[in-house]
Amino acid sequence: MKPIGPLMWEHRLIEKMLAVAGREEQKIREHRKVDPVFIDTVVDFIRIYADRTHHGKEEDILFRDLANKKMSPEHARIVGELIDEHKYGRATVKRLVEAKNRYLAGEETLPEIAASLADLVAFYPRHIEKEDKHFFFPILNYFSPEEQDGMLREFYEFDRRMIHEKYRKVLEAAGGGTVAWP
Repeated sequence: MKPIGPLMWEHRLIEKMLAVAGREEQKIREHRKVDPVFIDTVVDFIRIYADRTHHGKEEDILFRDLANKKMSPEHARIVGELIDEHKYGRATVKRLVEAKNRYLAGEETLPEIAASLADLVAFYPRHIEKEDKHFFFPILNYFSPEEQDGMLREFYEFDRRMIHEKYRKVLEAAGGGTVAWP
């Protein structure tokens, strides 16, 4: 398997969650109420799965390794755009969380919550298309088969550590103290 395989599989799962988020955004607009637990679920999915796990592999492994290659100006430009887009996604999720928290405090933020969900639903498909159709396949040419195999192994190790990172943070947030992990 090529190292882009798991990244593209992750895209399919992200797309499915975005479809659910899009339906919820419509419900918010139609019924004029928010399900805060659903918002928390979407935020957790995007922060942990889409951003920390998926974008983490891209930024911490793929882009790191590409930085050591002599990339074409077009591919270098796309890497910069992708990093900026990851930041945009993080900022949009932050706005969503802040709007939800203000909603729970009694402020009328339904339009802001719906708009943040709509932004995410519109943003991610374009981002995913850029990676899947214009970036992932061409950049494989910068790597030997051995380098690709090593990157795939590193992706698997990254994923293995993620579950421990997530629940270590849950424990710490619950007051369980700081936990060291190898």
